[in-house]
Parts: sequence; structure tokens; C-alpha cells
Amino acid sequence: MNFEIAKEPIDIQSVIDKVVQREAGAITTFIGTVRELTHGKKTLFLIYEAYESMAVKKLEQIGAEIGERWPDAQVAITHRVGKLDITDVAVVIAVSTPHRNDAYEANRYAIERIKEIVPIWKKEHWEDGEKWIGNQLETVSYPTGKPEKEDFHD
Repeated sequence: MNFEIAKEPIDIQSVIDKVVQREAGAITTFIGTVRELTHGKKTLFLIYEAYESMAVKKLEQIGAEIGERWPDAQVAITHRVGKLDITDVAVVIAVSTPHRNDAYEANRYAIERIKEIVPIWKKEHWEDGEKWIGNQLETVSYPTGKPEKEDFHD
């Protein structure tokens, strides 16, 4: 499976291995990690949750979109859910293409689309409190708590 939600730490090399192809002259990876400081607040840890079946469908959609724009690209994306500590890997995106510029562009496209359309949300735990963050662009909030599956449509 090239598009996955993982409950355990992500094996970065296994994501890369999914996109190896003889025609590729480039493989780019994006490894998103949990940072300690966000907007000046010290993060202790994050909890990621997902509407898993829809999240996988949306990751597959991103792969299809990349295939339309960069026909020779191979894509693999794994996003982790659960409790993640500082420096833990939250997401790995690997893209291979015949030429490096396409691999860079397609990889950047993938992370931006993940933030736009994939139903994954996180709860940030700080020294002085905690909060469910809305969508990954932080343009939608859930003031009464995390979103529910009903908030997303198949």
C-alpha cells in the first residue's frame, strides 16, 4: 500500500522503497517531525487522530492528482496517528520521477494537499494546557473539541 495511516513509528526506508523505479533519476522525501516550539509555545507532545478510511482515500486522491500533473511520478505517503513526542516523525512522503525538479515539485504539492484535504487533526499539549487544532492549515477550528467523522463526506 502506497498510502497509509500508521499507528506505529514510520519506517522511512520502507516508504522510499515503494517509489524506487528504474526510470527514476530522483527520489525526494519529505519527513515531517514534531517540533517543540509553535507560535512561541513549548509543545510537550501531540496526539494525531484521523478519520482513517477517508484519510487513506484522500491520500490516494493526492497520488492520483500527482499522476495527472507528473505522469512519470511514483508516490508513497504514510501519516502517523497516536501520541507523538518531540522529534517523532509524523509524515513521510516519497516521490520518484525521471528528473529532480519534478520530484521536488510533486513532493511539495503532496504536503500542501495533505494539509488541505486529508481528515487528520491533532491535539497539541503544552506546558500550560492543551487544544484540538482544527484542520492542518489551522483555518477551521473545533472550539468544542475534535471533529467527528460526520464532519467529513465520502
